[in-house]
Amino acid sequence: MSAAHRNRRSDRGEDTLLIGFGALSYRARILGSLRVPRARQSRVLAPRKSLAPPCGLRIEGVAPLTFTEARETVVAAVRAERKAPATEEIPLEAAAGRVLAGDLAADRDSPAVARSVRDGYAVRARDLPGEFEIVGEVRAGERYAGVVGRGEAVEIMTGAPIPAGADAVVMIEHTRRVDGSNPASRRVAIDRSAEPHQFINPQGCEAAAHEVVLRAGTRLDYSGVALLAAFGRHKAMVYRKPSVAIIATGDEIVEVHETPAEFQIRNSNAWSLGAQVARAGGIPQILPVARDTVEHTREIIGKGLAADLVLLSGGVSAGKYDVVEPVLSGFGAEFYFDRVLIQPGQPLVFGRAGGKFFFGLPGNPASTMVTFEIFARAALELLSGQEETPLWMPWARLTRDFRHRIGLTRFLPARLSDDGADVTPVDWHGSGDIPAIARSNAYLVADAGRAEYPCGEPIRVLLK
Repeated sequence: MSAAHRNRRSDRGEDTLLIGFGALSYRARILGSLRVPRARQSRVLAPRKSLAPPCGLRIEGVAPLTFTEARETVVAAVRAERKAPATEEIPLEAAAGRVLAGDLAADRDSPAVARSVRDGYAVRARDLPGEFEIVGEVRAGERYAGVVGRGEAVEIMTGAPIPAGADAVVMIEHTRRVDGSNPASRRVAIDRSAEPHQFINPQGCEAAAHEVVLRAGTRLDYSGVALLAAFGRHKAMVYRKPSVAIIATGDEIVEVHETPAEFQIRNSNAWSLGAQVARAGGIPQILPVARDTVEHTREIIGKGLAADLVLLSGGVSAGKYDVVEPVLSGFGAEFYFDRVLIQPGQPLVFGRAGGKFFFGLPGNPASTMVTFEIFARAALELLSGQEETPLWMPWARLTRDFRHRIGLTRFLPARLSDDGADVTPVDWHGSGDIPAIARSNAYLVADAGRAEYPCGEPIRVLLK
């Protein structure tokens, strides 16, 4: 069956909110609950090994999952079954984006000494207000050798250690030089009082020596790299990146360098998934296209199961030549769910075979891209050793009225304003419209239970 035919059928089901796909539709059985937080436990499905169904048929079951239920199921399942990844030591310059494999502890107090957070004068708070003799100066990277006494002030720069005897800093804006016309004047007048410890960061206030400042399982961003450097780590112990097998399916697909006939399409899904996998911290492995036969699909999937995670694109609907699920069943697959109430991406399969998790992503480009971001990315992050898997959906104001039919959570291409305050839906022609997705920088997220959003109303967005 051609992908164009398969994709048109899938789009039609999604765009018109059909609940099923006819006599061949199926649902995964509810067979218990995974161990998840109590508030979520009753809504998350456990898998079961399926009996190998005839081509085109799926396991019998129950209703599809909502977006929230499906995401909770993915996160709970991977958390329950994942093993700690192997570790490796890498240089500091390669640490950004990697997942820390051990806790990072401070090697000394931070700051190591009490220091000023303003340019001004270090004084004794009990002497204020008054006129002071300037007895010295101290800059960052230096230490004042004397002791500040009564009626004395030390000119101090931001970041410099607090001189002995001083217990407050007065900002330079709140002082005036006595006889300011004389550059050699060594007296300063301060007309206001100050609280002890004003504008002083005490020793160890940011972190105490041996305190854990980053936990294992944290993905290192630029601030994490700064912490490594600040505490003397020129190397970092991190988890190895997981490998991700990417398998596009369908007789209609040709490789990027080939010239397609009018009934063929180039293999864009594998390459978009490769980019998404790399951005999420995995190592993409693009395998040959699996053709629409059980034998060839079994061969390619068998190779893919050597990776840490398998992503299949296409072949998961209910058509005569959609053979992915029967092949997975032959590998002893456990299916957690096979359909989610979202658009694009309804016919989404998630399961486990040969000890490896897999996703059967719908074949339309938008469906593939969206379902990776909201489901498969979380699995990949957890397999990377990452502990938290946030899915940020900030709010933005609609620049025009928006309506949709209730029943599905929709992720539709949109343009977010430069300041992130406003969002405009992008006109598109369905889940195969790659140019429209490329023109967008976000997806607006329309709730399944709400039909109308007036202009100016806040709506959630998913950054692209």
